[in-house]
Amino acid sequence: MAKMIEVDNLTKSYGSKRGITDVSFQVEEGEIFGFLGPNGAGKSTTIRLLMALLRADAGTARIAGLDSWQQSVEVKRLVGYLPGELSLDPKMTGGQILEYFGHLRGGVDQAYLKRLIERLDLDPSRKSRQYSSGNKRKVGIIQAFMHRPRLLILDEPTSGLDPLLQQEFDHMLEEVRNDGGTVFLSSHILTEVEQTCNRVAIIREGQLVRVGLIEDLKDIKRHDITIIFADAVSSDLFKDLDGVERVEALADGRSLHLSVQGPADAVIKAAAKHSVVSLISREPSLEDIFMHYYESAGQTAREASHVVQ
Repeated sequence: MAKMIEVDNLTKSYGSKRGITDVSFQVEEGEIFGFLGPNGAGKSTTIRLLMALLRADAGTARIAGLDSWQQSVEVKRLVGYLPGELSLDPKMTGGQILEYFGHLRGGVDQAYLKRLIERLDLDPSRKSRQYSSGNKRKVGIIQAFMHRPRLLILDEPTSGLDPLLQQEFDHMLEEVRNDGGTVFLSSHILTEVEQTCNRVAIIREGQLVRVGLIEDLKDIKRHDITIIFADAVSSDLFKDLDGVERVEALADGRSLHLSVQGPADAVIKAAAKHSVVSLISREPSLEDIFMHYYESAGQTAREASHVVQ
């Protein structure tokens, strides 16, 4: 399969501030590729380098075989780009902004544009200064999609969208993939990437730590679960269940807090044997997940090294 994006040893330094170092990955044509990492990890820097908005210190980036810097005009014709921070003219309406972007593209299918506006429930008659952050995001998504590009590069696209519109956005991505298009999607939300992507690259502190199939994320998937029972239940009933890493009995004597890696099926079934008042499951932030995962991995490596010595 043809390579839509080819990144090789891409490096960008901001002096004392973190950039990215020796980032390399490839994105196949026709796939949805997730670029996952906590805020400040280097996702936006990598995307800006791909879009030739920054110049790399070292390395190369190619889109559809074109050099991102030397052939940046040709590259931009192929790409629908949504930046992480979208700046809109506050005096223009959403419709005027989309019309402007359409003219830059040499014209777009107006019927398709209208459908996008309806699907994302955007009022194009309002001035952008009246838009919430979510509505500004809608404008950004529509302008990225409206010319049906071969490649979508989307930086945190669902930030500010309500859950129903996030689902609609997921449907739009599926349609792009079904039509043979390619999507490069950055996110700091693990579940968002799981629901839409074929493969994923994980970046942390400016360096890639993993590239692989979405199924490869199962070993870092975690949930924090708090269960309140009608009566006291011993934490010993849960500590040896599949996936349970930690169980803490809370001060009220009827509540347990569990840290669970992977599916929570065993925990739910064990809890159901007792009278449950409430059960709350929360996915930790990606930063929390990474800190736990890589600290654990580092501890294991140190212990192995100590045994070898």
